[in-house]
Amino acid sequence: MLDDLKDAPALKRVEESLRRRFGAALLAASFEKGELQFEAARETLSGVLEFLKTGLGFESLTDMIGLDLVASRPEGAGRFAVLYQLYKFPEALRVRLRVAVDDGEALPSVTPLFRAADWMEREVFDMFGIRFEGHPGLTRIYLPDEFEGFPLRKDFPLEGRERGL
Repeated sequence: MLDDLKDAPALKRVEESLRRRFGAALLAASFEKGELQFEAARETLSGVLEFLKTGLGFESLTDMIGLDLVASRPEGAGRFAVLYQLYKFPEALRVRLRVAVDDGEALPSVTPLFRAADWMEREVFDMFGIRFEGHPGLTRIYLPDEFEGFPLRKDFPLEGRERGL
């Protein structure tokens, strides 16, 4: 818990910088578990990540996570969320950006900004069907090309498919 308190002033400055730069496009922010967690509008994803990297020094994309919110989303909200976890050396600061995306919508690929995003975006695509515009090779990473559906979507049948693939 002391680490959370140690990082709070630095992360508060990060939040303030983001609010000054992106205003209303920064939809929500909180400080939990030693990191700044915030949500941004889908249209600003590339700009926010570029500012975090080049303007604020968060040079490492450590994780990207897809979530299917079909059962828990508020009315009118996107079905999915993609979380981007970034890390700043040597301060050991962490931020988590959440972006909502609806079924059939695409997010811009961030592979030009973070090379690590290449396989992470492919994994989110393979498991959830979320497309990333501008990705250099958006193909399945775990499942064969002929596999139908996306197994981490909550509407994917738990008992599997009759034909398998």
